[in-house]
Amino acid sequence: MTSPKADPFESLVSLLRRMPKAELHMHIEGSLEPELIFALAQRNGVALPYAGVEQLRSAYAFTNLQSFLDIYYAGASVLLKEQDFYDMAWAYLLRAQADNVLHTEMFFDPQTHTARGVGMDVVINGLHRACVDAQTQLGINASLILCFLRHLSEQEAFETLEQALPYRDKFIGVGLDSSEVGHPPEKFAKVFARCRELGFHLVAHAGEEGPPAYVWTALDVLKVQRIDHGVQSTKDALLMQRLAQDRIALTVCPLSNLKLCVFPRLADHNLGALLDAGLVATVNSDDPAYFGGYINENFTQTFAATGLTAQHAYQLACNSFEASFADASAKRAYRDRVDAAFAF
Repeated sequence: MTSPKADPFESLVSLLRRMPKAELHMHIEGSLEPELIFALAQRNGVALPYAGVEQLRSAYAFTNLQSFLDIYYAGASVLLKEQDFYDMAWAYLLRAQADNVLHTEMFFDPQTHTARGVGMDVVINGLHRACVDAQTQLGINASLILCFLRHLSEQEAFETLEQALPYRDKFIGVGLDSSEVGHPPEKFAKVFARCRELGFHLVAHAGEEGPPAYVWTALDVLKVQRIDHGVQSTKDALLMQRLAQDRIALTVCPLSNLKLCVFPRLADHNLGALLDAGLVATVNSDDPAYFGGYINENFTQTFAATGLTAQHAYQLACNSFEASFADASAKRAYRDRVDAAFAF
């Protein structure tokens, strides 16, 4: 009696789940699951405008970036103490370990918290302590990237930077996030120039809902090393050539793009086109508690919808480590682990 043949897609799913990977676009506040939101609300005596977990989760029906941000900021209101920030980060890091994430560079939004009277030390120390424990207990290299909220002023970004500098050894870079349309990257040219002088790594959200022009100015004015999202770049052939030639990575978030209606269907996503054009595209989860999946869900659902192959999976895994801010020796070691996972 012959054994049934293995389903080729199931084999691909298994490969996607077990392959080593880096996650480079994940907002730690966006990993705050409804269950933890309510647990922290109870612990801190915070009243929420939702009756319970299911009512909150049912509100996660977004039509665009702003409709998501409104709920995102409400959820963050339960974060008040250093232990809250630690618990939030630790919950994500456990999920990352389960998804075979070896290296993660987590975004955090201090202005979301300092505006509520939470101290910068509370935010950074709680998150950083989780990063330290991830290395020793989970074998994950985790670091932090401080993001400025682009709907606020550049002066407020400068004030945030000054507040954060006493803790500069606890974060590796700065980024730019929040409402994109109407807030072009060049609005933050001076503060990014200052961050570059200080030796921070530089990234910025551009080309998610905003036009390819935002990607150009993120590169040429802010001098970023990596573009977060960047999926609108396919609308500009010269920009695509620039990104491929300069090996500028795009941290793509497929399920986020679907949830925020950047693409009408996951099958319409341009991840394959970005890879086929030679770009250093990567897969990430963005705000996984709100957008329906952590990194492995982004991989498996996108591959199911678009027909990407094991060769694409290999390229994405390699790209994720190439695009990271790990040092050269760590990148070589990560690449060896990717090669081993695909040697069958």
